[in-house]
Formats: sequence, C-alpha cells, structure tokens
Amino acid sequence: MISHTLQPVAFKSQAVSFQALPPLSLYIHIPWCSRKCPYCDFNSHEMRGSFPEQQYVEALIRDLELALPLIWGRKVYTVFFGGGTPSLLSGESVEQIMRNVRMLLPLDLGAEITLEANPGTVEAARFAAYSDAGVNRLSMGIQSFNDTHLRALGRIHSADEAKRAIAVAQQYFDNINLDLMYALPRQTLDEALQDVRCALTFTPQHLSCYHLTLEPNTLFYRNPPKLPDDEMASDMQQQIEKTLAEQGYQHYETSAFTHSQHYAKHNINYWKFGDYLGIGAGAHSKLSFPDKVLRQARYKQPKAYMEHVSKDVPIQTEQQVSADELGFEFMMNALRLNQGFDSVLFNERTSLNLLSVQRELSQAERSGLLLRDHQRIAPTKLGQRFLNDLLEIFLKQ
Repeated sequence: MISHTLQPVAFKSQAVSFQALPPLSLYIHIPWCSRKCPYCDFNSHEMRGSFPEQQYVEALIRDLELALPLIWGRKVYTVFFGGGTPSLLSGESVEQIMRNVRMLLPLDLGAEITLEANPGTVEAARFAAYSDAGVNRLSMGIQSFNDTHLRALGRIHSADEAKRAIAVAQQYFDNINLDLMYALPRQTLDEALQDVRCALTFTPQHLSCYHLTLEPNTLFYRNPPKLPDDEMASDMQQQIEKTLAEQGYQHYETSAFTHSQHYAKHNINYWKFGDYLGIGAGAHSKLSFPDKVLRQARYKQPKAYMEHVSKDVPIQTEQQVSADELGFEFMMNALRLNQGFDSVLFNERTSLNLLSVQRELSQAERSGLLLRDHQRIAPTKLGQRFLNDLLEIFLKQ
C-alpha cells in the first residue's frame, strides 16, 4: 500500500511545454450504492429508498457540455462508469448518457466502454440494455465467493448470486473483469486461493486482485477487524500470482491480470499518465494544454453537485499542476506497470527532461528496485514487491 503521507522530490522546476497532448479518457461517476461497505473510501452514498436518477443523468450531460471548451476536438479513447454502483442505473439512462457522449465528443470507433456492476443489482434485461447502449466491458465487484467473508465485507450479494451474475453477464459481454480481494478478516491462505480458483472456472478476460487495506474515513479504519498478518498476506499475494500465471494470466500491473491481452485500457491510460475528464459528483479531472496541466474536482455531495450544475458551475476546485508535481505523479503511476514504460514517455507526458530524475533513477537502480536501459525503465521483481520503497525514492524530499 502506498503511503498517503509521502511528499514529492524537488524536481528541477521548468516551464511546461507539450509538443502533443496525451490520450484522453472520460470517467462518469455514479455516487449511489445500495449499502456502504465498511472498507470503502470512494465517494459513494448509501441510498435511502430511491435516488434522483433522471435529474442526475441530466446533470451529467450538462456537466459534459460545460466541459467541452477544455477538450474541444480531442478524441476520447475510453469511457468508464464508476461508483458507487453504476449498475443501479437503468438501461435507458446509460443509453441516454452514451447517446450524448457520442453527439458531443469524437469517440474513437474502438473505444473501450466499461461499466462497474454489483452482483446484487444484476438483471438480465438491464445487462442486455447496457450492451445495446454500447457498453463493451463489464467490471464486476465480486470480492469473494465465500459467504462468511462477503458478510464481513458488508456486501449485499451471496456467493451463489455472484456466480449467477457472472453467468448472466457472459451472455452479453465478451470482455469481463472480476474484482477479488484478499487478506480479508480471518481469511486463511486456502480460502484466498479458493476464491481465485472459483473465479478461474469462469475464465474471465481480466482479474483484479486487491489487498484489503484499512483506509481513513471508513468503518474498518475506525473499528479495525482482525486481518491476516503481513507474512500471511504476502504468502497470499505470491500464491495468487503463481496460480494465475499457471493459468496463462499476465500480471501486468500491481493488482491487474489479463488473459489473451484483454488489458484494462482505461486504467492503462491512468498509469501511463494520460488525460481524463471526470464528470459526476466528486469526479476528478487531469487535463493537459500546450503550456499547462490542470486538475479539477467536482462538488462531492450529489445534491450539491446537481445544484451547482444547474448554475453551470460544477467545478469546486481547480489548480494548475507544477512541474515538480508532474514528475513525481508520473512515477507514482507508471512504476505500477510491471513492464515499466518507454523512456521517452516521461518527457511526452510531463514535458520534463529525464535528466531531472537521474539521481533518483540511479539510487533506485543501485537498490535493486529498478532496471533501465536507453529504451525502457521498469521495476525489478524486488521493486514490484516493495513498490512503496521504490516510490519513496522519488517522493521523499
């Protein structure tokens, strides 16, 4: 887990000047969920009955319209409906949103369009409607196939419901990600591997395997459950990676595994420090211009967000990112990729010269955490295992 208290190394300050802008993605945040999970620190809000679906959809579309001057003419390569629980949306709402996305933006013909789904909100007709609307990748928050662990995590679905949901999804989507978590309260090594083996029976195109962490502002953080110790959690991680490798899954990012080259294109754009426009309550954006990079955040509370959209001011905060911040943020993202990144990408995405981090690169290399040549920079196996130590070299003052 990367510490939130790390500070950026003082990269040599210089003016930002981009020769070409990075690829652009669109993120659409749906902030409601049926129940707030005790480990979740995302901007999600438990429903009290129904939620104002049509009002929110109209706010999303207006938010996108207001953002157009910042991204005018730029092609969008991926779209991601995140949450919260986007699968609470009706098929008609997703279709309305995507129709307006296509009208307002030059959406790439091969764009990856992902929607996150909770197995507890699955309906075959709804999945069919999502597919008809253009969604071509489904990401399902399974977390575990063990009912005891699902209850401990506060999930609203059972193991059997998760299995049924995957079977239904496979009728409509041929690109599916399953989210799993390990190092759960009182979980054993064998139970963690059972979850992975159960997921493999469905042969998903992509798997995300996350270590449960206790994040601030969560119920688990305030009342910590009994979790496996660090040694047991490390054993789980290593055995999960071994099991997936034996089944032909490529471990290409800290928590991401793909079968048959079905990479998560939207996430790869984040990790390679591409641009993204975020619309919806609490959504964040990173947008590049020839001479600057801006970060924005929308109003977080759904009601406040919709009220401010109605006044044409959805953005709560906006700041220009300094060259110092660009350098360390690039490394925080790109070094999560096990294959690393092309050396030229650092300059392309930050406008900084790679020489500005020469000392840090050399230190990481001497520590055995990094490999580099004239073309590529990548974490070693040791660097992947101790990613936080590697990033500290770039983040500490």
